[in-house]
Amino acid sequence: MQTVHHNGRETGFRRTDFGDGKPVVYVHGSGGTHNVWVNQYGSHTIDRPAVALDLSGHGESEDIDTDPGVETIEAYADDVGAVVRSVDGGVVVGNSLGGAVALWLVLERDVSIDGLVLCGTGAKLGVNDGLLEMLASDLAGTTELLHGTDLLFHDADADTESISKEAMRTVGLGVLRRDFLSCDDFDVRDRLKEVSTPCLAITGEHDQLTPVRFHEYLAENLPNCQRATVPDAAHLSMIEQPERWNDTVRSFVETI
Repeated sequence: MQTVHHNGRETGFRRTDFGDGKPVVYVHGSGGTHNVWVNQYGSHTIDRPAVALDLSGHGESEDIDTDPGVETIEAYADDVGAVVRSVDGGVVVGNSLGGAVALWLVLERDVSIDGLVLCGTGAKLGVNDGLLEMLASDLAGTTELLHGTDLLFHDADADTESISKEAMRTVGLGVLRRDFLSCDDFDVRDRLKEVSTPCLAITGEHDQLTPVRFHEYLAENLPNCQRATVPDAAHLSMIEQPERWNDTVRSFVETI
């Protein structure tokens, strides 16, 4: 892991240099770490250097003391911006909360990037009241709920689910709750026309957390946005169907 110092804290990231060109910077979602992109920062993926970071309080990155909502989204956008500048990143890929952060980066930070991949995300990310209530005190219950059918996964194998659950437990309830509350507060529907960056909106066909219609909305309302659906996958389509996901994203990146 490498680190970049910014805003009084250290943000960790993993870099691999398979392929040529500007690095693709990957941003995980709620309760995740850079490891969710293991099938993207390895060899024979999208033929570009890959940089996968840990947002503040996740994985190898220092935590922050922020209120859930815009304050946290802004801090996470600073994490991504610092990494993009450090590695001269080209395309930013964000999953779920990471997609919200990527949109905020383009809207609110003076960072030049070539493209956005918005994966399993939306212009608004409301969270179910039952999940928010569970997040107040029950990490085990929250973890099991999110790994129900067609939420994080459609039909992942037992090892994949086990690794995902352990990662969420390691991040912890406090950070996980902050992440989901920040998602619940996120809404940039009235600002999408400001985003001139070329975009790809992509998710799994069975995703019930950020359904296909969220990505149809992005494609219809962002000025320059393609849309793609990954068969036989749910919210974490880049894990469930990495070859299909990588092929789709590679085709988009090659147009940038």
